[in-house]
Amino acid sequence: MPHKKEAIKGELYGDAVREKLEEFAEQGWESIPEDEREEWFSRFKFWGVFHHRGGQESYFMMRLTNCGGILEPDQLRAIGEVARDYAKGPAENPEFGNGWIDLTTRQSIQLHWLKLEDIPEIWEKLEAVGVSSRSAGGDTMRNISGCPVAGKAEEYVASRPILDEIQETIREDDDLCNMPRKFNISVTGCRQGCAQDSINDIGLEPAHKFIDGEEIEGFNVRVGGGLGGREPREARPLDLFVRPEHAVETVRAFVEYYHEAGNRQNRSKNRARFFVDEHGTDAIRDELDERLDFEFESAGTDFRGEYTYNAGKRSGHGAHDHVGVYDQKDGKNYVGLSVPVGRLSAEDAIELADLADRYGSGEVRLTRRQNPLIMDVPDAQLDALLGESLLEKHSPEPNPFVQGAMACTGTEFCSLALTETKARMARLLRWLGDNVDVPDDVDRIKMHFSGCTADCGQAMTADIGLQGMRARKDGQMVEAVDVGVGGGIGENPAFIEWVRQRVPADEAPGMIKNIVEAYAALRSEGQTFREWVDATGHETIVELAEPHEVEGYEDPCLADGKQSWYPFDDGESPAPTDGEGQPISADD
Repeated sequence: MPHKKEAIKGELYGDAVREKLEEFAEQGWESIPEDEREEWFSRFKFWGVFHHRGGQESYFMMRLTNCGGILEPDQLRAIGEVARDYAKGPAENPEFGNGWIDLTTRQSIQLHWLKLEDIPEIWEKLEAVGVSSRSAGGDTMRNISGCPVAGKAEEYVASRPILDEIQETIREDDDLCNMPRKFNISVTGCRQGCAQDSINDIGLEPAHKFIDGEEIEGFNVRVGGGLGGREPREARPLDLFVRPEHAVETVRAFVEYYHEAGNRQNRSKNRARFFVDEHGTDAIRDELDERLDFEFESAGTDFRGEYTYNAGKRSGHGAHDHVGVYDQKDGKNYVGLSVPVGRLSAEDAIELADLADRYGSGEVRLTRRQNPLIMDVPDAQLDALLGESLLEKHSPEPNPFVQGAMACTGTEFCSLALTETKARMARLLRWLGDNVDVPDDVDRIKMHFSGCTADCGQAMTADIGLQGMRARKDGQMVEAVDVGVGGGIGENPAFIEWVRQRVPADEAPGMIKNIVEAYAALRSEGQTFREWVDATGHETIVELAEPHEVEGYEDPCLADGKQSWYPFDDGESPAPTDGEGQPISADD
């Protein structure tokens, strides 16, 4: 029997949801029948509109889409202005204030504290500059990942035209909107592996093959990667090489196969990684062969040995991310800013757009590590850009902890999360930067924080991964983390091994300090963190990783445990509120 959500989607889903959402927005929050709200919230997600968690009724998040992370001139400015004018809630975050944007791990943007009544006007402002929220959430194809500098930096095979065609012909096809679960697509054309194909439902990675004595450029195909639910999978090879002209139809064939045959009964086992577990790569390859007209060729030689993006290699091998100053193939430069945990104030977002206009082409691109890039900066403008105050705040040369940090939304807004993440990580980064020294040749310690096992913060692929939990401390339930080490993407993708579980959040800084100081003291010359973890062994690291409280670190919401309506406010929730943000009386 299909899951109940399939019946909900079967009644109304995809593009048709928008008209109903606009109708509710015109009539206000209370027009959504109380006994139907969860059904409507599930449908709204297709249009990137997510209802906040309990206690924040009538407030919404909007996720945007921008294929491969590209924001054309004026798009970031419009997003920043929307955040400034509409994304301010009834309480302030102690680290970030009120009114900001969140950069995501899929190269897109999220806005919070939005009122339902404002959604149509927000769409109007964003869509006027080509920014959409369609297919940004729910059981559909999510934002397509690619190298954020595709078309600007050196690529082995051009990926930007392929990304655009997938967006226009597959993601925008309403007949494919209702997938069994969310579905992630990536295309990498560069040698660094920055689209992270190994954790996507289908990934195309650059490869080459000699056919009739001629070197042919193309892609190898992998399917069934993913991280969530403590059941991660590396995407598995189909032993299939496709030429660029066949790339889009190959992606479509797998999307259609999963759309038709994917499990719609058990939502805990129906992501594409389980689909691949069930059917096997041989059967999937045979099915695609039936659906596609071109002659199949076995996999070519890939460039995984050269992958450096979050690959745990030494910096001399190449870029680990896009933070810093880099050459473009046209002789200009792009400059990657470090935005700790991906949160950027509305004012900073607008200023970033202004700087992109003043010093570059106006184009800004987003990475999978929650950082923005200013594109097309001439050599003559570079020093002036680097001297701007915004680049002191969001430096292209941050300390190793800031450069390696990522964090998901957490309990601040997410109904799934068990712990607050962003404010806690911001304080942790500041404390580590002030109190822990690393060797001069270590420029990144990749630390990723997810508020739950869904792992939106990609903790499973970090040097040090944190996942939110609960624990008892001094007889009180507190927010806690499971801590693991040794993850990374690349030639040999690895997921973290758990070192300690249910560590009270205020003891995690001491534990991380112990791990990093042990690494600094015991590493071989030039050894990266991941290499040290592999060489040291799990049992030894467990002994080194002793949790304890430290001076100078004050946890922002240790005992909240998702009990308050907002982790940083002890008062009564003002929600639900009307279109002007005024509380709606329970007696009305």
